[in-house]
Amino acid sequence: MEGFDFMSIPYEKGLDNSLALLKEGYHYIPNRRRRFHSDIFRTRLLGQKVICIGGEEAAALFYDNEKFQRKGAAPRRIQQSLFGKNGVQTMDGAMHKHRKALFMGLMTRERIQDLIAITEKQWEAALEDWMQKDNIRLFDEARKIMCRTACNWAGVPLWANELEMRTADLSAMIDAFGAVGPRHWKGRIARNRSEQWIRKIIKQVRSGELHPSEDTALYAMAWHRNLNGKRMSTQMAAVELINILRPIVAIARYVTFGAMAMHEFPESAEELQSGDLYRQYFVQEVRRYYPFGPFLGARVRDNFSWQGHLFQKGTLVLLDIYGTNHDPELWKNPSAFSPDRFKEWKGNPFDFIPQGGGDYHIGHRCAGEWITVEVMKVSLDFMANHMTYRVPEQNLSLSRVRMPPIPKSRVIIENINEK
Repeated sequence: MEGFDFMSIPYEKGLDNSLALLKEGYHYIPNRRRRFHSDIFRTRLLGQKVICIGGEEAAALFYDNEKFQRKGAAPRRIQQSLFGKNGVQTMDGAMHKHRKALFMGLMTRERIQDLIAITEKQWEAALEDWMQKDNIRLFDEARKIMCRTACNWAGVPLWANELEMRTADLSAMIDAFGAVGPRHWKGRIARNRSEQWIRKIIKQVRSGELHPSEDTALYAMAWHRNLNGKRMSTQMAAVELINILRPIVAIARYVTFGAMAMHEFPESAEELQSGDLYRQYFVQEVRRYYPFGPFLGARVRDNFSWQGHLFQKGTLVLLDIYGTNHDPELWKNPSAFSPDRFKEWKGNPFDFIPQGGGDYHIGHRCAGEWITVEVMKVSLDFMANHMTYRVPEQNLSLSRVRMPPIPKSRVIIENINEK
């Protein structure tokens, strides 16, 4: 690697800049990219050297499996709350490709249509209940809709008296990923309880006590075999089944953001009545505009150079997800909410990366991105075209420091009726 100087990468001074990350949240990496006039800089976070990168070319680099690996990238605290230990997100090479095929095998057109139908029914049932109430907190109710939808679609039994606890636990895992203190510990407790719940169900399937449909995630996880021909352990099957349920519950946040967008940009709400094509644009803009994942991490597999910079083996590299989705080099007026921008979007896998970039089948792009889009379309279409409601005055402020963010009021709506 002679001729490449690691010190040429812009460097943020300080023994450790984790406190700055906590204070600036989603803007931590974008702020420094602007300050250094560079899509790459070095810093220290959580006691280790880190390289931060952002932009389209950086995303293409980050998803090169020959240069980066996920093993050792996700902090233990994230695995203990969000991902689960040794889940698909932490795998590389043939093992990852084999496990990812398990997830992608569930994303068939037929199964996605089933999910759409289930989601519609859950919204219809929820509306009947809401019409009897003075008001609801949309975020809380959307989480329950998504929990029922996820379990129904995945083939996981969910009793009515379990709904509140299972929704709260799956939500707590999501809420813990950028948290310290009580919110993080709540997520860890929720994961332990959820894994215990799903392990029991996996055992019931394997013992013949439960007979899920063969096209469900429960069946697939219970009987999946690793590359060595052995079935996944009960624990691993539980982790991966939760990696189906939890992301669907997470869609409640995007639905809440979508409701905020309809309220804050009423002209877009009117356009939602114009057909499926605009709904696609609207959903994509919600995913681009509102903050969800701030960044993703990977470790350098072996020494290599990029744009004259040396990346040393084992170095943690963070890809700026939020900043790339708001990069003025990629998006005209990125701070404006404009669904029409997606009329001209070419489907580039590295400029729009709310759930990762690259290839779905062999890369680390989220396997559930397609269903996220479809469930959002169904949900926001229902709100726009099948119900009426009023948004009273409330605190809808959205922090770019809290990870993940949610509006202060959780979006209260009242005077709910069927349209």
